[in-house]
Amino acid sequence: MSDSIEIISWNVNGIRAVANKEALRWIDARDTDILCLQEIKALPEQMPSNLFEKEFTELHINSAEKKGYSGTATFSMIKSDYTSTGKEIDRLNEGRIIETHYDDIVLLNIYFPNGQRDQERLDYKMQFYDDLLAHCEALREEGKSIIICGDVNTAHREIDLKNPKANSKTSGFLPIERAWIDKLISHGYIDTFRYVHGDKVDSYSWWSYRSNARVNNVGWRIDYFFISEDLCESLEDAFILDDIPGSDHCPVGIRIAL
Repeated sequence: MSDSIEIISWNVNGIRAVANKEALRWIDARDTDILCLQEIKALPEQMPSNLFEKEFTELHINSAEKKGYSGTATFSMIKSDYTSTGKEIDRLNEGRIIETHYDDIVLLNIYFPNGQRDQERLDYKMQFYDDLLAHCEALREEGKSIIICGDVNTAHREIDLKNPKANSKTSGFLPIERAWIDKLISHGYIDTFRYVHGDKVDSYSWWSYRSNARVNNVGWRIDYFFISEDLCESLEDAFILDDIPGSDHCPVGIRIAL
């Protein structure tokens, strides 16, 4: 792998809609090595060819069994050694995981389940969380370093959303969900944005389409890059590209020397 690489993650909320809006053209102006997209809502044959001019050397797509739902895609300038779609975690085949191995680095592009529909869905989300952590710990035991990126669908701390008290009983900010992020961090994974920016406030990655939420910056930070602590010294930057439109989420990213 090159000395320093940029990885960007974005929940696009429909890749075909993004293509129609030309909302990924900004990638042509960036020196991005890996682009991880979530919620593509498309089958491989439905992926638009006009997203950007940049020519990535690899494209991995994991579509949901249910059409027009979920799905992930990873574009990479770096050749991977191994790829998986995490069926042991994504048990409902919703296209939520693309795992790519680059030597001793494992990158997991993940669209985590949303728990707002009902208790059964919340239970599935929590099982998904626990299965993922167990999987990452097994990879670390094999000597792998871990990068997890994507829409985690949970704001960790009160500073990670505009209205914490009003949302304390809403999935996405429930104590049980926030506790899992505590657990992830206690196992030696780093929230890269907080590592770089400390307790910076009003930094969000998702805004409701209602009530001019984005204009008024009434948002949530639910999109993350977590890295295993052995990569900490290699982390150069972590950022939120909140000026990029086209989805209810904005892109987030890291620069890391590998």
